[in-house]
Amino acid sequence: SGGADSQRNRLNDSQVDKLSVNTIRLLSADMVQAANSGHPGAPMGCAPMAHALWAHVMKYNPLNPKWPNRDRFVLSNGHACALLYSLLHLSGCELTMDDLKSFRKLGSKCPGHPENFHTAGVEVTTGPLGQGLSMAVGMVLAQAQAAATYNKDGFPLFDSHTFVICGDGCLQEGVTSEACSLAGHLGLGGLIVLW
Repeated sequence: SGGADSQRNRLNDSQVDKLSVNTIRLLSADMVQAANSGHPGAPMGCAPMAHALWAHVMKYNPLNPKWPNRDRFVLSNGHACALLYSLLHLSGCELTMDDLKSFRKLGSKCPGHPENFHTAGVEVTTGPLGQGLSMAVGMVLAQAQAAATYNKDGFPLFDSHTFVICGDGCLQEGVTSEACSLAGHLGLGGLIVLW
């Protein structure tokens, strides 16, 4: 009986994951369609890995998006921001359905590229390709410094990770190569890049 319950739970989890991924895809596509502007392809293609991160891997608190030891998520290819806005909305951050409906409109909480000073839960402003991944390296460097300064044996105050989704265009930029080279040279852990 334990095996049957375990299998049933896996099936339910699988169905919830599939529904979640499809919800992210549809929300993202609807935002782009309603705005008659934007990029639906990347959000639809990246939805499975983004859902896996936000639902099963990352530690964060949607009610306290500035929690110091949160995992960070950087969408380096900022033109795919409908994905990020869908994730923020579904995870319980401040974005409402009306905010999503105002995607790419003047004064919207969902501008055409993510802006960290404008939308709660957005870690960094990303626009030019490669900018997000490069800033993520800086974030990991800062996290490593905080950990080296404040962590004590058996009491890790800072042990977060920074997750990045990037595309071909981000990886073709020189600034990305330089930043990733620096991360490798310094042996920075905690940076996970999905391409």
